[in-house]
Amino acid sequence: MSSSGFEGSYLGAADRISPLAIMECKICWTPYDPAEGDDTRQVLPGTAFRDLPDDWACPGCQAPKAQFLVREDPGAPDASVLAERDRRTEALVADFREVFHAKMRDVPMVNHALHVQAVDFQPWEGGFLGVLVAPWFMNLVFLPPNVWPLLPAGAKETIAFASGDYEFLHNSRPMVGPYLACSLFSPMGDFTSQLQAVDVARAIMQELFRPENRAETDRAGEIRARREAELAPPPQPDPEPSRRSLLTGGLGG
Repeated sequence: MSSSGFEGSYLGAADRISPLAIMECKICWTPYDPAEGDDTRQVLPGTAFRDLPDDWACPGCQAPKAQFLVREDPGAPDASVLAERDRRTEALVADFREVFHAKMRDVPMVNHALHVQAVDFQPWEGGFLGVLVAPWFMNLVFLPPNVWPLLPAGAKETIAFASGDYEFLHNSRPMVGPYLACSLFSPMGDFTSQLQAVDVARAIMQELFRPENRAETDRAGEIRARREAELAPPPQPDPEPSRRSLLTGGLGG
């Protein structure tokens, strides 16, 4: 699974550009404007650069996505917002590194190929939303703003996204303070490297906001699919979950 990074700006960090970012090929200077899309590949207007297919290429010279620079980004948060995001995600990572060293280091379920990392946190609803990868779990995490109603630790709250409704648990840690977490994977034994875990986390952040990933409610279709699955030969283990299964495999409401 590939990420949606690019070479020319922010060291390829796709979370540093907004859905409104206008990108420009550094080979032939052809722009990609999300307001216009791309007729050559039937990309609809309103498609953000980071949501383009992985095999999308420059319509002018066929250079890959990685060769694009940020030309302008009218939706980019200001520097103070980015600084606050970095401060809070650094505190989140520090908290769970402490948990690892204090309590989890010698627990058999821990995957020592992984380390604690905050992935693709972005401004959302006045706070910051992203994925936290750790050697023993992967969670969707919301760092709420001060005005967000906080519940006791362990209390559940359902939050709606374009792809479905997700159940979060309220909690708090000494350094980061209050946060809400939705479990994605635990334990993490199926992941063979930090790079693989981060790629999956980035895919989750992309698919979370796509309404086409909302679980189907067609009962007849579900029964038919279950019957087809019963008749099919046993599937081979998939070392890397598909993007759609990440969000419809019991997570989306």
